[in-house]
Amino acid sequence: MTTAVAGRTDAGVHALGQVVSTADAPDDLDLSTLRDKLNGMLGPEIAVAGVNPAAEDFDARFSARSRCYVYALRDAEIPDPFLSRTTWQVKGRLDDAAMNEAAGHLIGEHDFRSFGRLPAPDASPVRRLYELKCTRAGDLVRIRARANAFIQQMVRSLVGTLVEVGAGKRSPEGIPAVLRAHDRAAAGPVAPSKGLCLVSVEYDEGWSRPFEEDD
Repeated sequence: MTTAVAGRTDAGVHALGQVVSTADAPDDLDLSTLRDKLNGMLGPEIAVAGVNPAAEDFDARFSARSRCYVYALRDAEIPDPFLSRTTWQVKGRLDDAAMNEAAGHLIGEHDFRSFGRLPAPDASPVRRLYELKCTRAGDLVRIRARANAFIQQMVRSLVGTLVEVGAGKRSPEGIPAVLRAHDRAAAGPVAPSKGLCLVSVEYDEGWSRPFEEDD
């Protein structure tokens, strides 16, 4: 059988809503049994939430309409060892209002080559960013990004730039100039991979969301 995944990520990135499609599966395949056997083989690091039939032309990667990532970071004075594998611990209280102001300049269709790597010299750097926002719950800051697609390391570069804004190292008003620069050196650093999580992939028939988020 041939398989395809909705998104490829860097080492250390997590996923709650990854989607995998398989072609040429037998018609009489028991989907519940397949799910249980996969969980027995892949657990505990990987869990299959469900197995469902799809149209013959469905492809987990190329049929996707958008992908949503959430990046988690903490700006508490004392690190939390229990969250150390899934969050980026930063120094100093971040100004999440300034970060949201900066994020507003990035929403829409833009040339994002300042925020990532292109897989090939002739690849298009244009992406449509539908959503980019920061929410705070105590010392935990989550940055949610949803786009039709992302170039390599784009989300982590967006996060690194927004963190610099939140730390007072750059102003929200300077973000449009970063976009216009078309130069990776104009943006902030790439945030660590451990704080990033693919939470859902959107298709014409709905979301691959395994849970409802508290927005």
